[in-house]
Amino acid sequence: MAAVRFELLTTDALTRARLGRLLTPHGVVETPAFMPVGTQGTVKGLTPDDLREVGARLVLANTYHLYLRPGHALIRELGGLHRFMGRGGPLLTDSGGYQVFSLAGLRRIREEGVWFRSHLDGGAEHLLTPELAIEVQHALGGDIIHALDECFPYPASREATAASAERTLRWARRALAAHRARPAGGQALFGIVQGGAYEDLRRWAVEETAALGFDGYALGGFAVGEPSGLLYDLTEFTAGLLPADRPRYLMGVGRPADLVEAVARGIDLFDCVLPTRHARTGQLFTRQGPLGIRHARHARDPRPVDEACRCYGCRRLSRAYLRHLFLARELLAYRLNTLHNLTFYLDLMARLREAIAAGTFEALRRGVLEAYAAPEDVPAGVPDAREEVP
Repeated sequence: MAAVRFELLTTDALTRARLGRLLTPHGVVETPAFMPVGTQGTVKGLTPDDLREVGARLVLANTYHLYLRPGHALIRELGGLHRFMGRGGPLLTDSGGYQVFSLAGLRRIREEGVWFRSHLDGGAEHLLTPELAIEVQHALGGDIIHALDECFPYPASREATAASAERTLRWARRALAAHRARPAGGQALFGIVQGGAYEDLRRWAVEETAALGFDGYALGGFAVGEPSGLLYDLTEFTAGLLPADRPRYLMGVGRPADLVEAVARGIDLFDCVLPTRHARTGQLFTRQGPLGIRHARHARDPRPVDEACRCYGCRRLSRAYLRHLFLARELLAYRLNTLHNLTFYLDLMARLREAIAAGTFEALRRGVLEAYAAPEDVPAGVPDAREEVP
């Protein structure tokens, strides 16, 4: 299999928005791209065919969860994660760092790695090291894998943030050595840039991490409670320091306005549980803004959720029917809502790519920001390690 490669095709004339493509052993991913989160080897309620039909070219699976259940050795024995979950397209696996960070009282961070107790049973302790994170991800066989990092909370002191960023860099060196010592099978290893809310630490982290020569770079430590303005400023600052010829991945950020603003600042890849999580709470995304399907005003509404949407529910069903399903707690409601929200997100990314190519990015940006002007309309939250676990 060929190694993962990134091609930068063009950059928007007025912003830093980039149009590119990732070439992986399992297919091409046009960027900017959004990854649905398949935490345990599945995007809740959807089949691999569903993901293909909604346009998901790259899907994220979680190292932490698959390590605990069913175990990376079993997945390797059964042919790797692509075969295990029946997916033909590209896969990305994270390092497990964010999930361990969110465990709070169940983990202890040490130089050798992170000691933690499983959220499943709170039983025996596990030690996740940079080397084990690479071993697990090699066994899973994702096209893009990540070095273990320490995700730090907001706010935090400069001293504590610096110590954490330095540890993440030491772990990055160990992860890279472990990756290069094993047959990688065409997998790309991304380094994760930390540094919290401090520009000088972010600059230092970029310089030191980029010097190691990773295949791509993830911006970590965002979507942990910081205000939108700080998110945008630090994203622009950090992305602008990264190598232009490598993909840039903003981890865990997923509100529609945040996606557009981050694309404008040079980000290529995104993931977030927000569209699937909100689907299960009845909040749907439309080109006109968020829509709560539980609201009584939809009880007799024969219209689709979004006239411009191509999902099954919008093509065939009314708001009134979708509201009925949701209030009755029918399983079909969660499936249809998830299909709709992911279709919105993936169509938004397609529209962004088209706008960058056509030189009309600013017009589309204004339209999305008008529809999703107030960040509180779509609360970001800080999902914990169990967020996508039933």
